[in-house]
Amino acid sequence: MILYPAIDMLDGKAVRLRQGKRDDVTIFGDPVEMSAKWRMKGAQWLHLVDLNAAFDGATPHMELIREVVAAFNGQVELGGGLRTMKDIEMRVEAGVKRCIIGTAAAENPELVREACRAFPGCIAVGIDAKNGLVATRGWVETSALTAVELALRMRDMGVRDVIYTDVSRDGMMQGPNVAATRRLIEATGMDIIGSGGVSCLNDLGNLKAAGCAGAILGRAMYEGAFTLEEALAYNKEA
Repeated sequence: MILYPAIDMLDGKAVRLRQGKRDDVTIFGDPVEMSAKWRMKGAQWLHLVDLNAAFDGATPHMELIREVVAAFNGQVELGGGLRTMKDIEMRVEAGVKRCIIGTAAAENPELVREACRAFPGCIAVGIDAKNGLVATRGWVETSALTAVELALRMRDMGVRDVIYTDVSRDGMMQGPNVAATRRLIEATGMDIIGSGGVSCLNDLGNLKAAGCAGAILGRAMYEGAFTLEEALAYNKEA
């Protein structure tokens, strides 16, 4: 299982939101400095989220994304506001290794098919769920699709990797929804990266036991529940 320290960017700062709410934000510092720190501490991948793009559909962060990618000097996946081929091309040109399509996967699945053809192996889908139903547009809208239904559609489009988040758990330090994550893995056979709610090292063990290909490390790590070094060591031993 690969561990992905997360950097969520809003208005040029590294932040964490609770349940994806723009008005419930904690600022943690500079994204470029933070990316270099996580790389130095042993991270092989970085999970980057452009919240301005997710909320507004456009980003002021392209130069910042380039700086973060350069400072991390490893593999970076990025989500937030990827709704057109141009959006994806811009991030790939900035050095992003894996682009995560979120809202557009539910609203414009043909974009996913086209992106998978243009950038094979570089496209993932972010599936965010509220009560099992897919949440879109920065988690402010809910579709009629279940997470499993959307994942299976995406698999048919050529997607292998899914970042799965239970919105109710994100940033709440209550543990991930392991049962729902396991159901998604078993129903699809895809590489599922668990996200949202990791509060302790045991949560990482539970995600690994469920069959996750990866796990996102967010608020718990930022607030000192464990260090990245501790998480990497635990993951290696589990």
